[in-house]
Amino acid sequence: MPESPAVPAARSTGSELSAEDGKLVILARGARGRVGAVEGAAVRDQDGRTYAAASVSLPSLTITALQLAVASAAAAGATRLEAAAVVTEASTLDGAGYAAVRDLAVDAPVHVAAPDGTVLGTVTE
Repeated sequence: MPESPAVPAARSTGSELSAEDGKLVILARGARGRVGAVEGAAVRDQDGRTYAAASVSLPSLTITALQLAVASAAAAGATRLEAAAVVTEASTLDGAGYAAVRDLAVDAPVHVAAPDGTVLGTVTE
């Protein structure tokens, strides 16, 4: 599994995100809150379509919210991602989710936000 990239030390505010990226944070918060999941995530594909997901932990399947959002986009025919957002209590981006985003986008920003929607940082590398 890839190493988890650290969220940048500089704090960002939600107002610094574009309207479309801010929408991803809102969708990720909603996905997380609906089922009381540990994480919520959302991605936007090359056509502007969005996909939101929550983390899943079952006896036979464990998948991060970001992996599931990317998988949903890929299953719908997305070939490229423009941006992603993860709402989590963690201070770093999980390596598996990060790797899934990078499978479809080498430079898409991945915004990491706290459960209240405060953007903690953005990973672009």
